Amino acid sequence: MRRITDVRLPQRPGHRDDTGLHWLSVDDQEHIAATGPMPSGRAMAGESWAGDRLSPRGIDLQINGGLGLAFPELNERDVPKLEQLLELLWRDGVEAIAPTLVTCAVEPLRHALMVLRQVRDRHQPGRCRLLGAHLEGPFLAHARRGAHPAEHIAAPSLQALEERIGGFETDIALITLAPEQTGSQQLVQRLGALGIITALGHSTADADQAAQAFDQGVRMLTHSLNAMPGLHHRAPGPVGEACRRGDVALGLIADGVHVHPTMAVLLQRLAADQLVLVSDALAPYGLDDGVHRWDERVLLVRNGTCRLEDGTLAGVTLPLLEGSCRLAQWSGDADGAIWAATMAPRFVLDPTAAEPKLIGTALNNLLRWHWNEQDQQLSWQEAA
Repeated sequence: MRRITDVRLPQRPGHRDDTGLHWLSVDDQEHIAATGPMPSGRAMAGESWAGDRLSPRGIDLQINGGLGLAFPELNERDVPKLEQLLELLWRDGVEAIAPTLVTCAVEPLRHALMVLRQVRDRHQPGRCRLLGAHLEGPFLAHARRGAHPAEHIAAPSLQALEERIGGFETDIALITLAPEQTGSQQLVQRLGALGIITALGHSTADADQAAQAFDQGVRMLTHSLNAMPGLHHRAPGPVGEACRRGDVALGLIADGVHVHPTMAVLLQRLAADQLVLVSDALAPYGLDDGVHRWDERVLLVRNGTCRLEDGTLAGVTLPLLEGSCRLAQWSGDADGAIWAATMAPRFVLDPTAAEPKLIGTALNNLLRWHWNEQDQQLSWQEAA
């Protein structure tokens, strides 16, 4: 048994104790056996972490592929490469992902869901877990479709939904749609009955339409400020309405390109408890910059940013936790940046969930974060 001292545990934004250092006792199998607050005013024997943070690994609710694989194009021969990707994600500090399938034809969508089901059932230690899929589309606003192929955008209807997810209802965690479109209300109600989370994204909705969607059960914004009306002093849009309400998750790509760092910090200060970092990583994740393929299109990757040949912003190749490090550098709020990638996604998936218990958890399943306040640099490593 050994003891680790002077550890900071995850702190929910708005409920922080800046002096809240803890100790941990760790058994011979490197599992946490006990924890408690550091005694006030006196030292404690043990291995001091000098205020470093301890957290669960990250959860990515929006990731489109990696190592050359695009999730909507998956087939059986991709299973070994997909398992390699899950091992890479684990090494990159990610515990679980909602594999994101962007707008595509019905047949490849259903086939990809079948492959994901097979791999989900083969989970092994040392691999990132596959949660239910995130369907980003096809019920999107054509005018805000971004890089989604226009030929596969579909009008919302229960029939169109059934064609895509019938038989896979329990394999889906999240669906992004444009709730202002005719027929979307029925979809939101149906998805809610199935226990599938609905997010607003690739949408032309104004604040009033967003408010109506939130009242109906929409619980998240997909990549806030991207592919939706922005914040304006006379037109607050979906982001303004979500911040006003306080109970809608704000997905954010914290790469500094999709959203300017100033706006990312503004969102964190407006609604830190609602912020949920996502990577939006595409198939070239884990590969070098350069020219890559995305379905039948060319994808140009430079400094981790992915664009189509016409310049349309498509995604990134940056790891999820890089977003935490960048957000902390911009805002100076390391605890909030850690929470947004590691804890906040858990409450999107289950708003009633309790915070993960540390007792009995293996250290190698957790992350140790170091915050250099002088240089405003956040870094992480496996806690073991």
